[in-house]
Amino acid sequence: MAENLPYSTSVGTLEKMLEKIKAAPAPERFTQDFVGTKLSMKGGTANSCIPFLKKMGFVAGDGSPTDLYREFRNPAKSRVAVGTAFRKLYSRLYEMNEYVHDENDQNVLGLIVECTGNEHDNAATKYTLSTFNMLRKHADFDNEQEEEDIVEVQREENGFNQQNPVQVNLPHQPSQGKGINLSYTINLNLPATKDIEVFNAIFKSLKEHLLED
Repeated sequence: MAENLPYSTSVGTLEKMLEKIKAAPAPERFTQDFVGTKLSMKGGTANSCIPFLKKMGFVAGDGSPTDLYREFRNPAKSRVAVGTAFRKLYSRLYEMNEYVHDENDQNVLGLIVECTGNEHDNAATKYTLSTFNMLRKHADFDNEQEEEDIVEVQREENGFNQQNPVQVNLPHQPSQGKGINLSYTINLNLPATKDIEVFNAIFKSLKEHLLED
């Protein structure tokens, strides 16, 4: 079944707006007044970009900036934020080719035509390809994956596997005289988190309260 893909009919204006968003303070609501007053972009062309920002996940349904919007304003995360939005916008194309962001224009065009059922020279097809190319130019797809890989490696190196509980053997020696040597096994179900400090705190507390004589 043919599916529509999101696109902007004012790609140059959208690109300019994204740059201005980085410099302007985040508003309580991303409205036409904000676009015209704070971003100094007036007219219907600029206002027509607001719905597309919502599709990107930068603006919520009620007009409030999202966490992704705030990440985009951080120079260190800006390109990764666009990459995240890009994957959301073109999730259907990613189902067809998981490396669609690396494809040349001809191959992307073919996927767009296959997905939408439109003709190659259709206006919507041209706008879709133009929007696609503008956004991927400002996106970073590698760092997003690298961050996930780094966290996973840290978990493995420290023995954190959430699918299998961690076993901790606690030997117990009698305090004096003859006695029975006992040992205890505790199964820890670690929380689902990527924050390595959470695991450090858990094992620090375990050491202080259970492993000390």
